Amino acid sequence: MWGGGGEFHGLPVRTFNLWRLVPLFLFTIPWNCLCRPRIVRDLFEGVIMRPPPSWLNFWENMLGAGFAGCFYREFRRDPPGLVHGAWAGAPATAGWLLWRILGIPYSSGAHAYDLYEHGGDWWLLEKLRLARFIHTSTEAGRRLLVERGIAAQKIHLIRRGIDDFPHYKPLRTARRPLRLICIARLVPKKGLHHQMRIYGALRDAGIEFAARIVGSGPLRKEMAAVAKASGLDSCVTFLGHLPHAGVWEQLEWADVLLHTGVVADSGDRDGLPNVIPEAMAAGVLVVTSPVSATTEAVHQERTGLVADVDLPLAWVVALRRLAEDDLLAERLRHAAREWVEKNYDANRNTRQLAQCFTAALTP
Repeated sequence: MWGGGGEFHGLPVRTFNLWRLVPLFLFTIPWNCLCRPRIVRDLFEGVIMRPPPSWLNFWENMLGAGFAGCFYREFRRDPPGLVHGAWAGAPATAGWLLWRILGIPYSSGAHAYDLYEHGGDWWLLEKLRLARFIHTSTEAGRRLLVERGIAAQKIHLIRRGIDDFPHYKPLRTARRPLRLICIARLVPKKGLHHQMRIYGALRDAGIEFAARIVGSGPLRKEMAAVAKASGLDSCVTFLGHLPHAGVWEQLEWADVLLHTGVVADSGDRDGLPNVIPEAMAAGVLVVTSPVSATTEAVHQERTGLVADVDLPLAWVVALRRLAEDDLLAERLRHAAREWVEKNYDANRNTRQLAQCFTAALTP
Protein backbone atom coordinates (compact mmCIF):
# COMPACT_ATOMS: atom_id res chain seq x y z
CA MET A 1 0.00 0.00 0.00
CA TRP A 2 2.79 2.44 0.93
CA GLY A 3 5.22 1.55 -1.83
CA GLY A 4 8.00 0.54 0.53
CA GLY A 5 11.21 -0.62 -1.09
CA GLY A 6 13.75 -3.31 -0.37
CA GLU A 7 16.41 -5.12 -2.34
CA PHE A 8 16.96 -8.32 -4.26
CA HIS A 9 20.50 -9.69 -4.42
CA GLY A 10 21.82 -6.22 -3.65
CA LEU A 11 19.68 -4.47 -6.27
CA PRO A 12 17.16 -1.88 -5.04
CA VAL A 13 13.50 -2.77 -5.47
CA ARG A 14 10.94 -0.04 -5.90
CA THR A 15 7.30 -0.93 -5.36
CA PHE A 16 4.18 0.86 -6.51
CA ASN A 17 2.79 3.30 -3.94
CA LEU A 18 -0.97 2.97 -4.39
CA TRP A 19 -1.58 6.49 -3.06
CA ARG A 20 -0.27 7.70 -6.42
CA LEU A 21 -3.59 6.59 -7.91
CA VAL A 22 -5.40 9.48 -6.18
CA PRO A 23 -4.01 12.29 -8.42
CA LEU A 24 -4.40 9.91 -11.36
CA PHE A 25 -8.19 10.15 -11.07
CA LEU A 26 -8.18 13.82 -10.15
CA PHE A 27 -5.80 15.15 -12.81
CA THR A 28 -4.09 12.58 -15.08
CA ILE A 29 -7.17 10.92 -16.57
CA PRO A 30 -8.97 14.23 -17.32
CA TRP A 31 -5.75 15.61 -18.85
CA ASN A 32 -5.28 12.54 -21.05
CA CYS A 33 -8.91 12.72 -22.14
CA LEU A 34 -7.91 16.02 -23.76
CA CYS A 35 -4.43 15.07 -24.98
CA ARG A 36 -4.90 11.39 -25.91
CA PRO A 37 -8.62 10.91 -26.57
CA ARG A 38 -8.05 7.86 -28.81
CA ILE A 39 -6.28 5.84 -26.10
CA VAL A 40 -8.79 6.82 -23.41
CA ARG A 41 -11.69 6.07 -25.76
CA ASP A 42 -10.29 2.61 -26.59
CA LEU A 43 -9.88 1.81 -22.91
CA PHE A 44 -13.37 2.85 -21.95
CA GLU A 45 -14.78 1.07 -24.99
CA GLY A 46 -12.98 -2.11 -23.93
CA VAL A 47 -14.42 -1.80 -20.43
CA ILE A 48 -17.97 -1.21 -21.60
CA MET A 49 -18.20 -3.55 -24.60
CA ARG A 50 -16.69 -6.67 -23.04
CA PRO A 51 -17.32 -7.66 -19.41
CA PRO A 52 -14.27 -8.78 -17.44
CA PRO A 53 -14.05 -12.47 -16.52
CA SER A 54 -14.06 -11.57 -12.81
CA TRP A 55 -13.92 -8.54 -10.55
CA LEU A 56 -10.42 -9.55 -9.43
CA ASN A 57 -9.17 -9.56 -13.01
CA PHE A 58 -10.91 -6.24 -13.66
CA TRP A 59 -9.01 -4.60 -10.80
CA GLU A 60 -5.75 -6.28 -11.80
CA ASN A 61 -6.00 -4.69 -15.22
CA MET A 62 -7.05 -1.36 -13.74
CA LEU A 63 -3.98 -1.51 -11.49
CA GLY A 64 -1.75 -2.01 -14.54
CA ALA A 65 -3.45 0.88 -16.31
CA GLY A 66 -3.07 3.01 -13.20
CA PHE A 67 0.65 2.23 -13.03
CA ALA A 68 1.10 3.37 -16.64
CA GLY A 69 -0.85 6.55 -15.91
CA CYS A 70 1.22 7.31 -12.83
CA PHE A 71 4.67 6.61 -14.27
CA TYR A 72 4.53 7.42 -17.99
CA ARG A 73 6.21 10.79 -17.43
CA GLU A 74 9.14 9.10 -15.70
CA PHE A 75 9.38 6.55 -18.51
CA ARG A 76 9.36 9.40 -21.03
CA ARG A 77 12.24 11.17 -19.23
CA ASP A 78 14.34 8.01 -19.00
CA PRO A 79 12.92 5.49 -21.49
CA PRO A 80 14.02 1.85 -21.20
CA GLY A 81 14.73 -0.17 -24.30
CA LEU A 82 12.04 -2.67 -23.36
CA VAL A 83 9.33 -3.07 -20.72
CA HIS A 84 8.71 -6.68 -19.65
CA GLY A 85 5.51 -7.70 -17.90
CA ALA A 86 6.31 -10.87 -15.96
CA TRP A 87 2.61 -11.77 -16.00
CA ALA A 88 -0.08 -11.15 -18.60
CA GLY A 89 -2.36 -9.37 -16.12
CA ALA A 90 -1.47 -6.02 -14.52
CA PRO A 91 2.22 -5.98 -15.62
CA ALA A 92 1.40 -6.60 -19.30
CA THR A 93 -1.40 -4.01 -19.17
CA ALA A 94 1.14 -1.46 -17.94
CA GLY A 95 3.57 -2.38 -20.74
CA TRP A 96 0.81 -2.30 -23.36
CA LEU A 97 -0.33 1.20 -22.33
CA LEU A 98 3.22 2.55 -22.08
CA TRP A 99 3.67 1.35 -25.67
CA ARG A 100 0.42 3.08 -26.68
CA ILE A 101 1.46 6.34 -24.98
CA LEU A 102 5.22 6.45 -25.59
CA GLY A 103 5.99 3.81 -28.19
CA ILE A 104 8.27 1.84 -25.83
CA PRO A 105 8.30 -1.81 -26.91
CA TYR A 106 7.19 -4.43 -24.42
CA SER A 107 7.18 -8.18 -23.89
CA SER A 108 5.08 -10.35 -21.61
CA GLY A 109 4.93 -13.56 -19.67
CA ALA A 110 1.82 -15.75 -19.95
CA HIS A 111 1.39 -18.42 -17.32
CA ALA A 112 -1.33 -20.67 -15.91
CA TYR A 113 -3.36 -18.05 -14.01
CA ASP A 114 -3.25 -15.68 -17.01
CA LEU A 115 -4.48 -18.40 -19.35
CA TYR A 116 -7.03 -20.38 -17.36
CA GLU A 117 -8.65 -18.42 -14.51
CA HIS A 118 -12.23 -17.64 -15.67
CA GLY A 119 -11.15 -18.38 -19.25
CA GLY A 120 -8.08 -16.15 -19.19
CA ASP A 121 -7.11 -12.53 -18.66
CA TRP A 122 -9.56 -9.86 -19.82
CA TRP A 123 -7.36 -8.25 -22.52
CA LEU A 124 -5.02 -11.20 -23.01
CA LEU A 125 -4.98 -11.42 -26.80
CA GLU A 126 -4.86 -7.65 -27.38
CA LYS A 127 -1.76 -7.41 -25.20
CA LEU A 128 0.03 -10.53 -26.45
CA ARG A 129 -0.49 -9.87 -30.15
CA LEU A 130 1.43 -6.59 -29.86
CA ALA A 131 4.20 -7.84 -27.55
CA ARG A 132 7.70 -8.28 -28.99
CA PHE A 133 7.79 -11.79 -27.53
CA ILE A 134 5.88 -13.95 -25.05
CA HIS A 135 7.46 -16.10 -22.36
CA THR A 136 5.65 -19.18 -21.12
CA SER A 137 7.05 -21.94 -18.95
CA THR A 138 5.06 -24.97 -20.13
CA GLU A 139 4.31 -26.68 -23.41
CA ALA A 140 0.63 -26.70 -22.42
CA GLY A 141 0.73 -22.89 -22.17
CA ARG A 142 2.53 -22.53 -25.49
CA ARG A 143 0.00 -24.80 -27.22
CA LEU A 144 -2.99 -22.93 -25.79
CA LEU A 145 -1.62 -19.57 -26.96
CA VAL A 146 -1.14 -20.91 -30.48
CA GLU A 147 -4.71 -22.27 -30.44
CA ARG A 148 -5.92 -18.77 -29.48
CA GLY A 149 -4.22 -17.22 -32.48
CA ILE A 150 -0.85 -16.00 -31.15
CA ALA A 151 1.94 -16.44 -33.69
CA ALA A 152 4.01 -19.48 -32.69
CA GLN A 153 7.32 -17.77 -33.48
CA LYS A 154 6.63 -15.11 -30.83
CA ILE A 155 6.19 -17.65 -28.04
CA HIS A 156 9.28 -18.83 -26.17
CA LEU A 157 9.00 -21.87 -23.92
CA ILE A 158 11.55 -21.34 -21.16
CA ARG A 159 11.12 -23.29 -17.96
CA ARG A 160 11.53 -21.75 -14.54
CA GLY A 161 14.50 -23.01 -12.62
CA ILE A 162 16.51 -23.94 -9.55
CA ASP A 163 19.59 -21.80 -9.06
CA ASP A 164 21.30 -24.11 -6.56
CA PHE A 165 20.49 -27.80 -6.92
CA PRO A 166 19.90 -29.50 -3.58
CA HIS A 167 21.73 -32.47 -2.12
CA TYR A 168 20.43 -35.65 -3.79
CA LYS A 169 19.55 -37.76 -0.79
CA PRO A 170 19.76 -41.56 -0.72
CA LEU A 171 16.64 -43.68 -0.91
CA ARG A 172 15.32 -44.53 2.55
CA THR A 173 15.56 -48.31 2.67
CA ALA A 174 12.71 -49.05 5.10
CA ARG A 175 9.85 -46.85 3.88
CA ARG A 176 7.33 -47.83 6.54
CA PRO A 177 5.63 -45.71 7.58
CA LEU A 178 5.73 -44.11 4.15
CA ARG A 179 6.50 -40.40 4.49
CA LEU A 180 4.18 -38.34 2.30
CA ILE A 181 4.32 -34.62 1.71
CA CYS A 182 2.08 -32.10 -0.03
CA ILE A 183 3.40 -28.57 -0.55
CA ALA A 184 0.69 -26.27 -1.84
CA ARG A 185 -1.50 -23.26 -1.28
CA LEU A 186 -4.67 -24.59 0.30
CA VAL A 187 -7.00 -23.54 -2.51
CA PRO A 188 -9.54 -25.49 -4.63
CA LYS A 189 -7.23 -26.20 -7.58
CA LYS A 190 -4.95 -28.30 -5.35
CA GLY A 191 -7.60 -31.02 -5.03
CA LEU A 192 -7.24 -31.39 -1.27
CA HIS A 193 -10.63 -33.06 -0.78
CA HIS A 194 -9.41 -35.80 -3.14
CA GLN A 195 -6.17 -36.00 -1.19
CA MET A 196 -8.06 -36.65 2.07
CA ARG A 197 -9.90 -39.52 0.39
CA ILE A 198 -6.56 -40.92 -0.78
CA TYR A 199 -5.25 -40.85 2.80
CA GLY A 200 -8.39 -42.65 3.95
CA ALA A 201 -7.92 -45.31 1.25
CA LEU A 202 -4.30 -45.81 2.33
CA ARG A 203 -5.39 -46.31 5.94
CA ASP A 204 -8.12 -48.75 4.91
CA ALA A 205 -5.60 -50.70 2.81
CA GLY A 206 -3.36 -51.11 5.86
CA ILE A 207 -0.49 -49.02 4.50
CA GLU A 208 1.34 -47.24 7.28
CA PHE A 209 2.02 -43.60 6.43
CA ALA A 210 2.70 -40.18 7.88
CA ALA A 211 1.59 -37.16 5.80
CA ARG A 212 2.61 -33.54 6.18
CA ILE A 213 0.83 -30.71 4.37
CA VAL A 214 2.91 -27.55 3.98
CA GLY A 215 1.16 -24.32 3.06
CA SER A 216 -1.59 -21.95 4.06
CA GLY A 217 -4.75 -20.75 2.41
CA PRO A 218 -8.51 -20.38 2.78
CA LEU A 219 -9.13 -24.15 2.93
CA ARG A 220 -6.83 -24.88 5.86
CA LYS A 221 -9.49 -24.96 8.60
CA GLU A 222 -11.86 -26.94 6.41
CA MET A 223 -9.21 -29.53 5.52
CA ALA A 224 -8.13 -29.89 9.15
CA ALA A 225 -11.78 -30.47 10.07
CA VAL A 226 -12.13 -33.10 7.34
CA ALA A 227 -9.00 -34.87 8.56
CA LYS A 228 -10.30 -34.91 12.13
CA ALA A 229 -13.79 -36.08 11.15
CA SER A 230 -12.24 -38.88 9.05
CA GLY A 231 -9.98 -40.01 11.87
CA LEU A 232 -6.89 -39.00 9.93
CA ASP A 233 -5.61 -36.32 12.28
CA SER A 234 -3.16 -38.77 13.90
CA CYS A 235 -1.32 -39.34 10.61
CA VAL A 236 -1.94 -36.07 8.67
CA THR A 237 -0.22 -32.95 10.00
CA PHE A 238 -0.82 -29.39 8.77
CA LEU A 239 2.42 -27.40 9.09
CA GLY A 240 1.17 -24.11 7.65
CA HIS A 241 3.38 -21.70 5.74
CA LEU A 242 7.12 -22.34 5.96
CA PRO A 243 10.07 -20.30 4.64
CA HIS A 244 11.86 -21.76 1.65
CA ALA A 245 14.59 -23.27 3.82
CA GLY A 246 11.89 -25.00 5.85
CA VAL A 247 10.36 -26.43 2.67
CA TRP A 248 13.71 -27.98 1.72
CA GLU A 249 13.92 -29.51 5.21
CA GLN A 250 10.53 -31.14 4.70
CA LEU A 251 11.61 -32.51 1.33
CA GLU A 252 14.65 -34.00 3.06
CA TRP A 253 12.23 -35.82 5.39
CA ALA A 254 9.78 -37.03 2.74
CA ASP A 255 9.73 -40.18 0.62
CA VAL A 256 6.97 -39.15 -1.80
CA LEU A 257 5.42 -35.84 -2.90
CA LEU A 258 1.70 -35.96 -3.67
CA HIS A 259 0.20 -33.46 -6.10
CA THR A 260 -3.56 -33.83 -6.47
CA GLY A 261 -4.18 -30.84 -8.74
CA VAL A 262 -7.57 -30.43 -10.42
CA VAL A 263 -9.35 -27.86 -12.57
CA ALA A 264 -11.17 -25.50 -10.19
CA ASP A 265 -14.70 -24.28 -10.88
CA SER A 266 -13.20 -20.97 -12.02
CA GLY A 267 -11.11 -22.79 -14.64
CA ASP A 268 -7.91 -22.11 -12.71
CA ARG A 269 -5.34 -24.90 -12.54
CA ASP A 270 -1.65 -25.36 -12.06
CA GLY A 271 0.82 -25.27 -14.91
CA LEU A 272 3.89 -27.07 -13.60
CA PRO A 273 4.18 -26.16 -9.91
CA ASN A 274 7.76 -25.41 -8.87
CA VAL A 275 7.54 -27.87 -6.01
CA ILE A 276 7.39 -30.84 -8.41
CA PRO A 277 10.82 -30.21 -10.02
CA GLU A 278 12.19 -29.21 -6.60
CA ALA A 279 11.08 -32.53 -5.13
CA MET A 280 12.47 -34.41 -8.13
CA ALA A 281 15.81 -32.62 -7.73
CA ALA A 282 16.02 -33.58 -4.05
CA GLY A 283 15.39 -37.28 -4.70
CA VAL A 284 11.75 -37.30 -3.54
CA LEU A 285 9.47 -39.57 -5.55
CA VAL A 286 6.41 -37.89 -7.13
CA VAL A 287 2.87 -39.08 -7.73
CA THR A 288 0.69 -36.54 -9.54
CA SER A 289 -2.68 -36.14 -11.16
CA PRO A 290 -2.55 -35.67 -14.96
CA VAL A 291 -3.73 -32.04 -14.93
CA SER A 292 -2.28 -29.35 -17.20
CA ALA A 293 1.52 -29.46 -17.49
CA THR A 294 2.46 -31.74 -14.58
CA THR A 295 3.07 -34.66 -16.93
CA GLU A 296 5.64 -32.62 -18.85
CA ALA A 297 7.94 -33.42 -15.91
CA VAL A 298 6.35 -36.51 -14.36
CA HIS A 299 6.39 -39.08 -17.15
CA GLN A 300 4.47 -42.20 -16.20
CA GLU A 301 6.81 -45.02 -15.15
CA ARG A 302 9.85 -42.97 -16.21
CA THR A 303 10.26 -40.03 -13.82
CA GLY A 304 7.30 -40.67 -11.51
CA LEU A 305 3.80 -42.06 -11.36
CA VAL A 306 0.50 -40.55 -12.52
CA ALA A 307 -2.94 -41.33 -11.07
CA ASP A 308 -6.49 -39.99 -11.44
CA VAL A 309 -7.70 -38.18 -8.32
CA ASP A 310 -11.14 -39.76 -8.76
CA LEU A 311 -9.59 -43.21 -8.30
CA PRO A 312 -8.14 -43.35 -4.77
CA LEU A 313 -7.28 -47.04 -5.19
CA ALA A 314 -4.97 -46.11 -8.09
CA TRP A 315 -3.03 -43.95 -5.62
CA VAL A 316 -2.97 -46.80 -3.13
CA VAL A 317 -1.45 -49.10 -5.76
CA ALA A 318 1.10 -46.45 -6.83
CA LEU A 319 2.18 -45.64 -3.27
CA ARG A 320 2.38 -49.32 -2.29
CA ARG A 321 4.73 -49.89 -5.24
CA LEU A 322 6.93 -46.98 -4.20
CA ALA A 323 7.01 -48.21 -0.61
CA GLU A 324 8.00 -51.77 -1.52
CA ASP A 325 9.89 -51.74 -4.85
CA ASP A 326 13.40 -50.35 -4.35
CA LEU A 327 14.42 -50.93 -7.97
CA LEU A 328 11.42 -48.99 -9.29
CA ALA A 329 11.95 -46.19 -6.78
CA GLU A 330 15.63 -45.79 -7.64
CA ARG A 331 14.96 -45.85 -11.38
CA LEU A 332 12.30 -43.15 -11.11
CA ARG A 333 14.40 -40.98 -8.78
CA HIS A 334 17.49 -41.00 -10.98
CA ALA A 335 15.53 -40.27 -14.16
CA ALA A 336 13.67 -37.46 -12.37
CA ARG A 337 16.91 -35.81 -11.22
CA GLU A 338 18.29 -36.04 -14.78
CA TRP A 339 15.14 -34.37 -16.18
CA VAL A 340 15.40 -31.50 -13.71
CA GLU A 341 19.11 -30.96 -14.36
CA LYS A 342 18.40 -30.80 -18.09
CA ASN A 343 15.28 -28.61 -17.95
CA TYR A 344 15.37 -26.63 -14.70
CA ASP A 345 18.82 -25.11 -14.52
CA ALA A 346 18.03 -21.50 -13.58
CA ASN A 347 21.31 -20.16 -14.96
CA ARG A 348 20.78 -21.77 -18.37
CA ASN A 349 17.13 -20.75 -18.54
CA THR A 350 17.92 -17.18 -17.49
CA ARG A 351 20.44 -16.92 -20.32
CA GLN A 352 17.72 -18.00 -22.76
CA LEU A 353 15.38 -15.32 -21.44
CA ALA A 354 18.18 -12.73 -21.64
CA GLN A 355 18.68 -13.68 -25.30
CA CYS A 356 14.97 -12.98 -25.89
CA PHE A 357 15.40 -9.52 -24.32
CA THR A 358 18.41 -8.82 -26.53
CA ALA A 359 16.58 -9.91 -29.68
CA ALA A 360 13.54 -7.79 -28.72
CA LEU A 361 15.74 -4.70 -28.48
CA THR A 362 16.84 -5.12 -32.09
CA PRO A 363 14.71 -2.87 -34.35
